[in-house]
Amino acid sequence: MAEKKLVIASKKYRGESSVVSVRLPNELIRHLDTIAEETGRTRNELIQTCLEFALGNLEIDNS
Repeated sequence: MAEKKLVIASKKYRGESSVVSVRLPNELIRHLDTIAEETGRTRNELIQTCLEFALGNLEIDNS
């Protein structure tokens, strides 16, 4: 029986973009790389998706 795989096609960002350099803990990078391998997404796609989600769900406490 053939092994089933989850295949997700990459989608390229077509708008304007800038390069941003950031230092991340090694454990976080390993976690991102594991998810990237499991989903077929690039590390960059995952970071962008996570940031978009976080910013869209961010609540600022001004107390």
